[in-house]
Amino acid sequence: MTAFAVRLTSGARKDLQSIHGYIAASDSRDKADYVVHSILRVIESLAELPLRGVIPKELAALGNRNYRELFFKPYRILYTVRENTVFIALIADGRRDMQSLLSNRLLRS
Repeated sequence: MTAFAVRLTSGARKDLQSIHGYIAASDSRDKADYVVHSILRVIESLAELPLRGVIPKELAALGNRNYRELFFKPYRILYTVRENTVFIALIADGRRDMQSLLSNRLLRS
C-alpha cells in the first residue's frame, strides 16, 4: 500500500495555533501541547488509511461529499483527498456552530 502525503492548509495551521493558544491561556501549556500533538497524531495516521473518515453530516445534507472527518474529541478534523495527498482543511471544536464555520471556510472556496 502506498502512503499518502498529508498537508495542512494555512487555515488548518491557524486552527492549530488558535487551539494551542486558547488551551495554554485557559489551562496550561502542557495541556495545550498534549492536545495539539494528539491532533497531529490523528492527522498523520491519514497517510495510511485516508478514506476511513466519515462525511460530515452538515456537508452530506447539502450534497457535498468532498470532505471527510476524523475526531480527537471534541475536535473535528476535516480533510479532502486528492490523488495521493490528504489536505487538512479545518480543525475545530465540534461544540462550535459547525454549519456556519463549514459554510464560511469550505463551501465558499
